Amino acid sequence: MLIDFAPSAQSSVGIEWELALVDLESGELVPAAEPVLAACGGGEDRPIRKEYLQNMIELVSGVHTCVADAVADLAANFVLVKDAAASLGVGLIGSGTHPFSRAAAQQRFDGPRYDVVADRNQYWGHQMAICGTHVHVGVDHRDKALPITNGLARFYPYLLALSCASPFWEGEDSGYASQRTMLFQQLSTNGLPYRMQKWSEFEDYADELFESGMISTPSEIRWDVRPSPKFGTVENRTADSVPTLAELGCIAALTQCLAEYISRSYAHDQTYESLSPWLVRENKWRAARYGMDASVITPNPARRQVPLREGLAQWLDRLAPISRDLGCEDELAFAATIAGRGASYQRQRAAGGPEQALRLLLAETGQKSPFAR
Repeated sequence: MLIDFAPSAQSSVGIEWELALVDLESGELVPAAEPVLAACGGGEDRPIRKEYLQNMIELVSGVHTCVADAVADLAANFVLVKDAAASLGVGLIGSGTHPFSRAAAQQRFDGPRYDVVADRNQYWGHQMAICGTHVHVGVDHRDKALPITNGLARFYPYLLALSCASPFWEGEDSGYASQRTMLFQQLSTNGLPYRMQKWSEFEDYADELFESGMISTPSEIRWDVRPSPKFGTVENRTADSVPTLAELGCIAALTQCLAEYISRSYAHDQTYESLSPWLVRENKWRAARYGMDASVITPNPARRQVPLREGLAQWLDRLAPISRDLGCEDELAFAATIAGRGASYQRQRAAGGPEQALRLLLAETGQKSPFAR
């Protein structure tokens, strides 16, 4: 299967922000996507659009050079959606999961793509009441796409821990910082990317999936980090949906800076930081389970494990010059604030329980920062 990769401006950035719709009286998820989209002028291929379930909407930024502009793009559309939703008695929350609504009770949209997900995945397809944050970073040459994909997967624990926002599931504390991560990996083409070096390997892989009936189009390869050939990007899909604009900017900036770091390394000598696939998988699990309190396995034989906060601080220092080049210095630096003051999963637990977590999410979603009050 020949897959054309349309190169784009290196390290350009775009963000997709999935939000759940909540009945403001009961607090339950509500299938209000169609009336909300109609009220705010959203629709297919517009910046405000539907998703798999009728209780979700997605805000999609344009392509930007710097993270701040992408976040401002989303913020402007969030105001439109919030006002439209409020007129219908609906609120919005940015989190990986709803704290207490039952997933199997949610209604999905009909359509060939969604019908395949539901029919093929059965029970697990009915558990996909989850929301994420996706960050696209531009890649200027096809040969860099897979190195950047694999390189970003090596940094999975940092990209996830900062966004972990799904400790509660159907009214219970899951014990995980990101219950969404554990759910999302159940679908057959989801999960970590396979390590490939050449674009022809990716095309051969897609051929095998197509011939075996696993996919009908390359877009159905839903890795946690994946090439997006149509847009000429690598897409980071590791993060939970988060409530505030500062958290969105932080995740986008870390993704953008790491992608640029890998791109520069690869352009210099065709190498990049890597980790054995089984250790990447373990790091993913640790970040989903423990969030900011995880220990990260590193490629350094002299010190194979570091506390996540310590490793994050080291990488923030290393990436600081790149963040200045890309104009996202403040957004990247906010990662240290989250590490010190608490990611969303920690704030939700501290609120007291599922009901209190929901009230916190309703108050935080769309705000500039979780720490501004």
